[in-house]
Amino acid sequence: MPNPFRIGTRGSPLALTQANLVRGLLAAAHDRDPLAFEIVPIRTTGDRVQDRPLAEIGGKALWTKELDRALLDGEIDCAVHSMKDVETIRPAAIVIAAMLERADVRDRLVGAASIDELPAGGVIGTSSPRRAAQLRKLRPDLSIISFRGNVDTRLAKLGSGEADATLLAAAGLERLGRHDVGTPIPLEMMLPAPSQGAIGIEVRVDDAAARALVAAVDHADTSRCVLAERALLAALDADCHSPVAANARIVDGRLVLDAELLSEDGGEHVNGSITGDDGAAMAIALADELIARAPAAVCARFGRCAPA
Repeated sequence: MPNPFRIGTRGSPLALTQANLVRGLLAAAHDRDPLAFEIVPIRTTGDRVQDRPLAEIGGKALWTKELDRALLDGEIDCAVHSMKDVETIRPAAIVIAAMLERADVRDRLVGAASIDELPAGGVIGTSSPRRAAQLRKLRPDLSIISFRGNVDTRLAKLGSGEADATLLAAAGLERLGRHDVGTPIPLEMMLPAPSQGAIGIEVRVDDAAARALVAAVDHADTSRCVLAERALLAALDADCHSPVAANARIVDGRLVLDAELLSEDGGEHVNGSITGDDGAAMAIALADELIARAPAAVCARFGRCAPA
């Protein structure tokens, strides 16, 4: 019996659910028994350190570096990621070989029916600079506290009264079967994190067989949109501290990219939209426009800055 194709993943319930989704799709695409694909959980630094915001202890690399090492050392044949957790600049020896069809990109508010119905001076738990800034923009009276952990951990913290409400990605809740948890926030009110709702599969650049096998489950429109959002992050020189929201979508065959940059306290912001066919070129053009119009307080959290 040939060796199974090894799928590397974090060990959280959501990550394992996503890895199993990938296994099922690969098995169906290649008419193989799912047992021909082995799921290999790998514990990451981001999973181990739960008491501090990621931005303070190394950012998104805390979710990926152990998986990168396992992939490059040949311990796994591919790695499955939530794309919003993957750094913009990746090792040259690793390539994104496929993305699954994107799920709901919105955030869900858990603990209240709407942002307007949050109590005056309410406490909101989130460790996302983007979510914190957007909430402060909409409700400057709110108090933001750090909230980390997997979905169940954060829901337990909310249930114990540590906060009045929190925000969770709709896609993650849906994949865990938690369709009844929280209220979706309209995109007109809060754009999501770049790449939110997308699952990506990475392989070694020099592993042509793995690359071809994984490419069979790629969803072209999702890849097109997510790569444009990631290109925007690169053009902005954004990092894990940068309050940036973006969403790309296909409209009548063309790519539409919307984005918003915010100051840390949400008091200032700039947004824009661009339509075209070349996602990389669009991302650069939109980044140029946003930075040119952004107030100093917004520019402070991006590697680029508006001209003097």
